[in-house]
This record gives sequence, C-alpha cells and structure tokens, in this order.
Amino acid sequence: MDLISTLIDFILHIDQHLVEIVNDYQTWTYLILFLIIFIETGVVVMPFLPGDSLLFAAGMLAAQPNDLNVGLMIVILLVAAITGDSLNYAIGKRFGMRVTRFKLFGRQIVREEQIEKTHAFYAKYGSKTIVIARFVPIVRTLAPFVGGIGRMNYGTFLTYNVIGALLWVVGITLAGYFLGNIPIVRDNFSKVVLFIIVVSILPIIFEVAKEKFGKSNRKHE
Repeated sequence: MDLISTLIDFILHIDQHLVEIVNDYQTWTYLILFLIIFIETGVVVMPFLPGDSLLFAAGMLAAQPNDLNVGLMIVILLVAAITGDSLNYAIGKRFGMRVTRFKLFGRQIVREEQIEKTHAFYAKYGSKTIVIARFVPIVRTLAPFVGGIGRMNYGTFLTYNVIGALLWVVGITLAGYFLGNIPIVRDNFSKVVLFIIVVSILPIIFEVAKEKFGKSNRKHE
C-alpha cells in the first residue's frame, strides 16, 4: 500500500519531484528521465509508470530557468521511447505469454485480459496500434509486447515505433514547455495530470462501453 501511495503522489506531484531531482542530480536528470521512459515502454511488467505526465512535466521544467535544455531532453527521451518499445517487442517475441506469470508483491502485473484488449486494438487498427498506443496508458506498454508475440515484421514495427515516439515525445514535451508557464496550468498541475490521465484512458473506456453495449444489444435480438 505504501508503494501505491508513493507512486500516486509521484504522479500527481511529478513537477515538484522533478524540481527536487534537478536540484539533487543536475545533469544526471537526463539519465533519470531516460530510465523512467525506457522502463515504462520497454519492460512489460512496468505499465504503471507515469509516461504522459512525466513528459509534460519535463517540458514544463525545461521552460524554467535551469540547466535543462529542451532540445537535448527531447532527443534523449526519443531514444528512450524507441529503444524501450524495441526491447518490449523482443521480450514478446522471445518469451511470449510466459511473462503473464510474473508477479510483483504476490500480484499478477500483466493479466491475460489486458493482453486480449491489446489484441482487440490490433484487430481494429492494425500496425497503427503502435502509434495510437503511445497515448494510451497500459496499452502503450503492452502493444509492442503483443507485436512481438504476433511476430510482426520488425521493419514495419520499427517504422510505426519511430512515428509514434516522435508524436508522443515531441508533442507532449513541447506542450508542457509552452503551456507550463501559464499560471492556471502551473498552479493546478495535479488537476492537469488527472486531466491528461482521463483523456488518455478515454479510448479504453469507450471500447469497453461499446463492447458491453454491443453484447447487450445482441442478447435482446
């Protein structure tokens, strides 16, 4: 429970935590940001790390007077996102569904129903799932893994991987960079993070609701 509380606090107040990280580690902040994005996108059992809010907060922080360079940050985060997805693809191709047996603190991290929902994304969007998933928590981590399980052509995967990373990293980081200094955004950052999370999971909510509504209609036919 303490771990969950700490994670929630880190996500909701990530702007404050990043300021502390910059003050404590200076240039090493780039490496810390790289590792968080790399692990979230590259390790299938870590889908709960704060990708979207981290990118926004990092961009917001780069706009403040400090030693962080937004251009260098974007390049580093792009490398993290692209190599992370590639690692996840390789894990799926090498280990397959055996990864779903992995447990953390006695709880199964990757569940089969999550894999099935990601398969549904592939069924609907095809290879573009790799791009779309960048903006959907959990699916973002599972999509390259499922692509590896399905042995998607790696050249195709890499193309969509790079496109998705560019849209995700550049788009959200620059949004934070240009919007972060607006007082209403800066002073209500935790609400902005919640808004980002809600918007990110809307596609999942929509698909679940659509599926349930469809089943209900079929039962009454």
